[in-house]
Amino acid sequence: MITKIWQSTEIPAAAKALQQGKLVAFPTETVYGLGADAFNENAVSKVYAAKGRPSDNPLIVHVATPEQVQQYAVVDQRAQKLMTAFWPGPLTIILPVKPNVLSPVVTGGMTTVASRMPDNQATLNLITETGSPLVGPSANTSGKPSPTTAQHVYHDLHGKIAGILDDGSTRIGVESTVIDLSVAQPVILRPGKITAEQIATVIDTVVDTSEQHVAADEAPKAPGMKYRHYAPDKAVYIVDYQDWTAAVIWAQGQLEPVGLMMPDQLIEIHQLAGMDFVWSLGDNGDSAAAKLFAGLRHFDDQKDIQTILVASMPDTPENAAYNNRLGKAAGGHHFTVEEFS
Repeated sequence: MITKIWQSTEIPAAAKALQQGKLVAFPTETVYGLGADAFNENAVSKVYAAKGRPSDNPLIVHVATPEQVQQYAVVDQRAQKLMTAFWPGPLTIILPVKPNVLSPVVTGGMTTVASRMPDNQATLNLITETGSPLVGPSANTSGKPSPTTAQHVYHDLHGKIAGILDDGSTRIGVESTVIDLSVAQPVILRPGKITAEQIATVIDTVVDTSEQHVAADEAPKAPGMKYRHYAPDKAVYIVDYQDWTAAVIWAQGQLEPVGLMMPDQLIEIHQLAGMDFVWSLGDNGDSAAAKLFAGLRHFDDQKDIQTILVASMPDTPENAAYNNRLGKAAGGHHFTVEEFS
């Protein structure tokens, strides 16, 4: 199969492929998604196959308007308020699914379904042109860092999907916040750009932010809860601010180069500007989130680099998504002076 790359002006061609039951990757403000007609069970099944995704890992349904959600989900007042406040945008809402509308392949066999309206005009136009909501997990090999450019998608999925709608680099760079409204007390199942505090203000309800655990024999309600995610093949270690001097000294003493992903301030402090093995995370948490997955992919593609050291961000609600994705990419492993000295 030849994977085509369409520009954002070539939406009719991409929509036609989706209408034919083919897979098309599309841009969003967070990461690129792998699209299929949400009402076409055969097409949705191809998504799991192309990604190598476990079949009990549910998919997020992407819509062009809030009204489309009512076709397949039970929308309550809280959901309507959040849609008004944050859509289009990086918020995924889990609601009870209506019977006999969506295939269990979409929901992972759950009685709930996740939905969002992406903040990308090309993709909103694509959904409208297709005439159907689209499932849209990240358009990458399952478990690997999410794609933030069309080139990342092509790297992982060329020959497996019909095409990619290219709209440049994504703006936010980490996946959407996932809020579960199918329970009495709303709970964050995956942190993202929109914080629990912002959500609580809109719905005037306390939001549970405690980490949700899924047993081996349980199906996850949302992506990112159960399986290995966001991880390159190379070893990744989290480096806290106070440990960077020791980390740089250790890295410079290795026979093989070590990938360093750092904020600009640390690059300047350690006089590392312009070095081939350094990846800038920018000057704040937002830029770090936008650059995280691209940096992991950059070093993962370099054969001579086996270890990647990545800066953590201050523990604030705004940085929760970044630190969550980094923690999963690193398997929770931290650089410590004791272990690496």
